[in-house]
Amino acid sequence: MPARFITLEGPEGAGKTLQAERLATALRERGQRVRLTREPGGTRLGELVRSIVLAEVEGADRIDTLADALLFNAARAQLVAQVIKPALAAGEVVVCARFADSTLAYQGYGAGLPRKDLRAIAAIATGGVVPDLTLLLDVAPEVGLGRKAAETRNRFEAAFDLDFHRRVREGFLELAAHEPGRWRTIDASRDVEAVFTDVLAAAAELL
Repeated sequence: MPARFITLEGPEGAGKTLQAERLATALRERGQRVRLTREPGGTRLGELVRSIVLAEVEGADRIDTLADALLFNAARAQLVAQVIKPALAAGEVVVCARFADSTLAYQGYGAGLPRKDLRAIAAIATGGVVPDLTLLLDVAPEVGLGRKAAETRNRFEAAFDLDFHRRVREGFLELAAHEPGRWRTIDASRDVEAVFTDVLAAAAELL
């Protein structure tokens, strides 16, 4: 089977991590060689960056929006070089929870950085690697954020207001509308099993 790159995107609380894990398991059961990873993370550097960008920081030490974008892309560059490109070269299916589209949605649509600049930075970080399929797990921010207990919320869930998360969601929907050949939008407000049925169907269509 040819190598394929599948990403899962969406607002906070959409269930990306769970659905990515379930998809990887299901594909392995069907005989596929699968590499499961996540952003930020998946490498030692990526996990260190994750601990920085998701931790709550207030006052003068609050992370600047551009610094956010650069940190995410630094972790992304390492993940592409160390994990994604080698796995694809070996003919594996790569399943990744979040990728470059998240930076466009969060730092672009959400925080207002020029999307043209973010695309240019991402192009360098990814080395031209683009997902074959992106699954948008779409959920209203009121629903997604409501799924997270206060003590488990990361910086984006705890420190950014509802309007920010609404802009992020609209950003994802706009990105999906502009590339219908790559994106599949799935209603993630439903129960886990219903969502996974659609996730697996979309992946099966690609493979």
